[in-house]
Formats: sequence, structure tokens, C-alpha cells
Amino acid sequence: MNILILGSGGREHALAWAVKQNPKTDRLIVAPGNAGIAMLAECADFDILDGAAVVAFCEGNAIDFVIVGPEAPLAAGVADAARAAGFLTFGPSAEAAKLEASKGFTKEICDACGAPTAAYARFTQAAAAKDYIRAQGAPIVVKADGLAAGKGVIVAATEAEALAAIDDMFGGEFGAAGAEVVIEEFMTGEEASFFVLTDGVHALPIGTAQDHKRVGDGDTGPNTGGMGAYSPAPVLTDAIAQRAMTEIVLPTIAEMARRGTPYQGVLYAGLMIKDGQGRLVEYNARFGDPETQVLMMRLGAQALDLLLACAEGRLDKAQVNWADDHAITVVMAANGYPGAYQKGSVIDGLERMPEDSRHMVFHAGTALKDGQITANGGRVLNITARGDSLADARNRAYAMIDLLHWPEGFCRSDIGWRAL
Repeated sequence: MNILILGSGGREHALAWAVKQNPKTDRLIVAPGNAGIAMLAECADFDILDGAAVVAFCEGNAIDFVIVGPEAPLAAGVADAARAAGFLTFGPSAEAAKLEASKGFTKEICDACGAPTAAYARFTQAAAAKDYIRAQGAPIVVKADGLAAGKGVIVAATEAEALAAIDDMFGGEFGAAGAEVVIEEFMTGEEASFFVLTDGVHALPIGTAQDHKRVGDGDTGPNTGGMGAYSPAPVLTDAIAQRAMTEIVLPTIAEMARRGTPYQGVLYAGLMIKDGQGRLVEYNARFGDPETQVLMMRLGAQALDLLLACAEGRLDKAQVNWADDHAITVVMAANGYPGAYQKGSVIDGLERMPEDSRHMVFHAGTALKDGQITANGGRVLNITARGDSLADARNRAYAMIDLLHWPEGFCRSDIGWRAL
């Protein structure tokens, strides 16, 4: 098969790495890709938010299967365009992707199907939103309704912080994403990620993971896109996962189908777990980043078979073959992230890294300049390892980091601490 993956981050590198191992893969192209992806696949440069451009590329390169990585092309309707042109596609329609693109829409779906989630209210005016916050008190959660590149959620410890978040959102800090705001109760517990494939009718759980959002050791400092992750997530037991399927995921899939907008792709449920039950924090309409890196490390070549079964509507015949293993990924970020950071620093030592079924460096934000790998983003590398235990995987990952020389970068030293 000729396969096209859309995206340029660590998630797409991990997807490409797994897909490449499957003998069904003849030609693998990633658009736009990055310096690490270029070592195992062809990279192509065109606008992945433009459905017509994606279709033209597919037609010109005899593409058999399109895998949409990030949320922005999904929200822009790229999966719709590819499907309408006759290309087998993995990823939900723009209408179905509203489960991520609009937090208010997700709450509406939860109300309709009875899925447990945080109490909430929606606002389009700052004054009414502030009155609600004053009435509820803090802690409280303020969310920009639309896509804000992972930055539109403020967990406010004080009323003043929540009121300031309202000013920022309605003041345009997150652009159109903040034109509507969702305010939620603050849920306590432990958060974990639950990944389920669905073809619109059938559903197949494909793994659990837990990530570390805060920039500093001990989960301190500002929120980031994720500084590391591990799989499986011990807090998300089989019993909790089964209950989440019954109470949250399957009712959501049924409600989307009832509305005439069936959901096909990966449904990533962020769950807050307390006293043996998960409540929905949010849905994402694509694989998580950096959780994909640990999932793909564990799934390997079978990942492509699962994605194909999903896209072809035969998930009821598919199954996941899990090894009794653990995987961990440690994000190396540019100094200053998630604030201002410099691009262009040279990363030395990548050639010393082992790359096999237990060790892999997935590139998240890199470029090739004058024959050298350079940093080209905030989150730059995902040092990923698999082991018989989480401690084994962690030790392998940090031993890999010791081989690197990149003074302009940093990582957390405690990824996996909750489970360990």
C-alpha cells in the first residue's frame, strides 16, 4: 500500500515508525514531516489544512490510505475531502471532530447520552461568565470553547485567576477559540488517557496512558503540551476502563450516529478517576501527543492493521495483541519552554542512540541544517523505551538521554513517578 500520514510532530513520527514495520506498507509519505521522520519515510510539503491540496497529492501519488494526525486538518474537513474523493481515510469528519473542536458541543453530547462529566455552564458574554464564577467560587476551570493548541484551559485556584482568564479569553488571547467559554467544576482525582478506535458502530479499546502536563519535576510549574507519558496507566484499571466504555464512550458513539454524524477514527477520552469511576474531562479527535509515542512503541506493526480495520468498518473482527510490557517517553524541550525559546541549536549524540523495538527517539520539533539535526520547536525530542516493567522502561529511557549533548534543552527527571 501507498500510505500518506499528515502531520509533523512526535505523534506522526511514532505512527510512521509503527506503520513502516508492517509488510502491507510499500511507500510511506509524511506531510510535512520533520528531520527524524525523513530518516524512515518520504516527506512532502503542501498545505495539509487544504482538502483540495491533500486530494491532489493523493491522486498524483496513487495513495491507498490517508492517516490524519493532528486536530487542525480534521476540524478543517480534510478527512471529508479525502473520503469524498474516494480515498480510504482514518480520522473523523469535521462534524464529528467537533467533539474536540468545541468543548461546549462535547458537553451537549454528554448531556444527551448521560455520560458522567463535570458540571458546567457556557457563556458568550464576559459579564455573565464573571457572575457565574463569583457565585461558584474557586477552584474552578475556565476553557476556551474552540481549538487553542492545547493552551485554552485555565485551572484557576482563585477567583481572581478565573476572572482574569475570562478577560484574556474574551479579550482575544486565544483568537476565535475564545469567542465562547465553558466554565466547569474543578474535578479531583487522577487523570488518565483512554484510547478507543471506532468505525462509527463498533468500538475497540487500544490502550491506556498517563502523561505529565506540568513543566517541572513533581508536577510543578506551568502546563505544557506534555513532558512525558507512560503506558499502561495503572490507575485506569480494566474495571474502570470497562465502566468508561459502558457509561461514556459507547453512549457517545451511539449519540453521534443518531445525529447523522457517525464518528470514525480514534476517540481519545481524558478521564478523571476517583473512587473507582472515571468522569470525562475532554475528548480529543486524534491520538494524543506524547501518549501516541508509548502506544505505538507497544503496538508496533499491528497498529496499521487496526487503523485499516477502523477505516474499513470491520472493527468487530479486529483485536489487539498486547505483550505484558510497559513503555515510557521523556520529552526533551528547548530551554524556556513553554514560554519563549530559541530555535536552531544543534543536537549532538543522536547517532549514539540505540534504535530497535525497545529504544526509539521520536522527533517532535527538529530540522536538518547543514547536515546537522537542529531544534525547531518547543518540544523537540521524545526519548522512548519499552521494558518488562515501568522501572525497566524508565531506566532505558534515561540512559539514552545520558548519551545526548544538548545544553540548550532540558527534560523532567521524574516521568512515571506516579505509577512508580
